Amino acid sequence: MSLDIDFVRQQFPAFSESSLQGQAFFENAGGSYTCGAVIDRLTRFYTQRKVQPYSAYEASRLGGEEMDEARTRMAAILGVEDDELSFGPSTTQNTYVLAQAFGQMLTPGEAIIVTNQDHEANTGPWRRLADRGIEVREWQIDPETGMLNPEDLEDLLDDSVRLVCFPHCSNVVGHINPVTEITALAHAAGAFVCVDGVSYAPHGFADVGALGPDIYLFSAYKTYGPHQGLMVMRRALGMLLPNQGHFFNEGSLYKRFTPAGPDHAQIAACAGMADYVDALYDHHFDAPAAANARGMAVHDLMRDHETQLLTQVMSAVTGRNSVRVLGPTEAASRAPTVALALGRPAEPVAAELVKHGIMAGGGDFYAVRALQAMGIDPENEGVLRLSFTHYTSQSEVDQLLNALDTCL
Repeated sequence: MSLDIDFVRQQFPAFSESSLQGQAFFENAGGSYTCGAVIDRLTRFYTQRKVQPYSAYEASRLGGEEMDEARTRMAAILGVEDDELSFGPSTTQNTYVLAQAFGQMLTPGEAIIVTNQDHEANTGPWRRLADRGIEVREWQIDPETGMLNPEDLEDLLDDSVRLVCFPHCSNVVGHINPVTEITALAHAAGAFVCVDGVSYAPHGFADVGALGPDIYLFSAYKTYGPHQGLMVMRRALGMLLPNQGHFFNEGSLYKRFTPAGPDHAQIAACAGMADYVDALYDHHFDAPAAANARGMAVHDLMRDHETQLLTQVMSAVTGRNSVRVLGPTEAASRAPTVALALGRPAEPVAAELVKHGIMAGGGDFYAVRALQAMGIDPENEGVLRLSFTHYTSQSEVDQLLNALDTCL
């Protein structure tokens, strides 16, 4: 079974937008195009349901039902219970709320482990707990490959560690970390696990229930949806951590870590991401299946298509003496997020690519610690990042490779 790329692109209005014709989008790691199902739901909510939800009158009742639908359907795809999924304004904001909760629960002398591979959102808030007397240990990447070695984590784990935070994959290194293996190591040492899935989720929603972490975070605006942060919090940990919401909501798991009023319309629109998964499944498969199985089948379709294209990109860039490819060169072990260190400022090269119809980015991408650890100056050089998803076509990859021949 191969992905029907024509059908996929029909689900995204951006591909028929006149202002974007001739331009190939390769900065998807910064935010994806939005699928039509999400846009339709957002428009409907703002035009028909933009009232306080959960009251008896119809517009309010329907608005609340659509918000609940988003939580129920996305939780099912992720393999967790309905109330183990909550929505917040962004993954960064969700992480800050989590850090506040852990800061209240932990005592001086207890430890947490963070990495220097992460986007700053899943390392900075946790590091600030050092101000409260919490020991912060850094699981460091290999400076040559940028990869994390689970054996190095074992050396950091002991009875004082309460939390291990790491990315499903880095937004500059791209390597897909073995979440289940790492989670098992941490759990065996008595620690909880927080996984930043922001850079992985665009390439297929994870079966969080099977992977096993206690917390899993990702961003809807990078997974074809609105600007929301989605957070899975497994019940055992969620009811243990101090409530961060209103005191009268402390008995509701999905409200405990949402201190601000939620964006009703954007939560409701997140059901459009589930609509999109269902549309892809129904187009490609005949057999009925539960939501989680449908999600995993679509995940595999996406990954197979991306891997075929990524193999071509990796072959083109690894053969260039003028660039350093961060992370592994095997397409199957990484996400299609390819960061190139050029030995010179990357932003001007990204600007040069624009002339060839390539939308890409240059800079540090909030991965300052990772770049520094690999000997790359994040301020004066940074990296050129080429990132794509399953809706990227063969012709767009051809356009990219021709542009790189000119600009690198």
